[in-house]
Amino acid sequence: MEARAINRYIGTSPRKMRLVIDLIRGKSVDQALHVLHFSPKHAARTAEKVLRSAVSNLQNKDEGGRLETADMMVKEAFVDAGMTMKRISPAPMGRAYRIRKRSNHVTIVVSADKEAKKAATRAKQTKARSAKAKDTKEESKKKAPAKPKASKKQTPATNETK
Repeated sequence: MEARAINRYIGTSPRKMRLVIDLIRGKSVDQALHVLHFSPKHAARTAEKVLRSAVSNLQNKDEGGRLETADMMVKEAFVDAGMTMKRISPAPMGRAYRIRKRSNHVTIVVSADKEAKKAATRAKQTKARSAKAKDTKEESKKKAPAKPKASKKQTPATNETK
C-alpha cells in the first residue's frame, strides 16, 4: 500500500530542493524525518512538511489499523520545475536585467509494504555476510605461515680464462 503527497509552487529553485530530496530517497520514514529535521538547508523544512503529509495520507488510507512510521519507506521522491516568474531589475545606462524567480513541485510517495522492508533488510544482511566472509579470508591469509622461498644452489665460481 502506498500514498503520495504533492506540494506545488514552492518558492525555492528546483536545484536547491533536489539536494535535499536526494538525501531521503529510498530510506525509512523515521530515518528520513531525522535527516530532514536536522538538515541546515532551508528547503528541508518544506520537504519535511510534505513527507509528514504523505505519512498522514498513508495512515488515513489504512483501514486495518494504525501503521507505524518504522514500517514505512520513502518509495519515490522527486522534484519538478514549477513556473518561473520574470522580473526586471534596473541596470546601468538605462538597461534592465531580467530576474528569474523559480519555483518547484515536490512529490513524495510513501510505501508500507512489509515485503519491501524485508527485501531491504535481506540485502543488508547479505552485504554484511559477504563482508564478514571477506574479512575471515583476509585474516586466514594473515595467520597462515609464509612459505619459505626456494633458494638457488650457489655453484662455486670458476675463473677459467683461455
